[in-house]
Amino acid sequence: MIAPMARYPASRPRRLRSYPWVRSLVRESSLAPSDLLWPLFLVDGENIRQPIGSMPGVERLSVDLALPAIAEAHALGIPAVALFPYVEEHLRTEDAREAWNPDNLVCRATRRIKAEIPGIGIMQDVALDPYNALGHDGLVSENGVILNDESVEALVRQALCQAEAGTDIIGPSDMMDGRIGAIRTALEEHGYTETIILSYAAKYASALYGPFRDATGSGSRLKGDKRTYQLDEANTDEALREVAMDIAEGADMVMVKPGTFYLDVCWRVKEAFGVPTLAYQVSGEYSMIRAAADARCIDGRAAMLESLLAFRRAGCDGVLTYFAVEAARLLRHSRK
Repeated sequence: MIAPMARYPASRPRRLRSYPWVRSLVRESSLAPSDLLWPLFLVDGENIRQPIGSMPGVERLSVDLALPAIAEAHALGIPAVALFPYVEEHLRTEDAREAWNPDNLVCRATRRIKAEIPGIGIMQDVALDPYNALGHDGLVSENGVILNDESVEALVRQALCQAEAGTDIIGPSDMMDGRIGAIRTALEEHGYTETIILSYAAKYASALYGPFRDATGSGSRLKGDKRTYQLDEANTDEALREVAMDIAEGADMVMVKPGTFYLDVCWRVKEAFGVPTLAYQVSGEYSMIRAAADARCIDGRAAMLESLLAFRRAGCDGVLTYFAVEAARLLRHSRK
């Protein structure tokens, strides 16, 4: 007599989790140094290294010290760095004119990086807040209203200045209406046909930007908030409308900012448009992970890599992250 078959599950998903090699074989998403862009804070002068208290492990660097750090990032396979300036107090004005000074800090840095590390891409932010005495991304009227069209004119001048310095990626992060079309038209008219526009198309009025504002020195002078031009954190349909407008106006890539709290928006953008989609793991996200790791509440390295993989899983083609170099080192080591 044949014994009855033992009961067993029709499928055992754990079979495909049993060993590292099989987990690697069936892994749906991947993370590599080439998926990461590194935001870098610059300060004028020589041999200057300034720790940022609210961002443990992150520093402002003078260009001479930034160069070897950028060279390492390039060697690790990071494709581009994003430059953010700490602007001296006397250069911050209400008309933000230092933003389009061809000899400002980030333009000088761009030319020097291009000369010494020619293979790495350079991104610059198009927004007035580092240069604006009032800390806003646009120009401000006497009664405190953010002036959209006048700001766009200033942003166009800033973008052209950056393109002339050799910037590869222009990143408008200001959220003024119509700025992508105006910048694209100006770039084309001046012969900068190869300059990439990465639009911060869905930038939310988030509570997570505080450490970044400390790093650039814009937070202490901010008058009011940015809710009249940045997105309401409750809205996702509005984000899709913003993305659609920016693509129609000539953006090559689009960004969601912040990232971790808005992975649903990343997914919706990628699914709806299929264009290169990036996220910015902003300063507050970085500092939360770092603080929890420093307090020994979590494994910092594991949480860092897990957070970055989450962006890839949500459909992002790339991530701006302050963890870029640290993550790239670990990723390179794990592949040896």
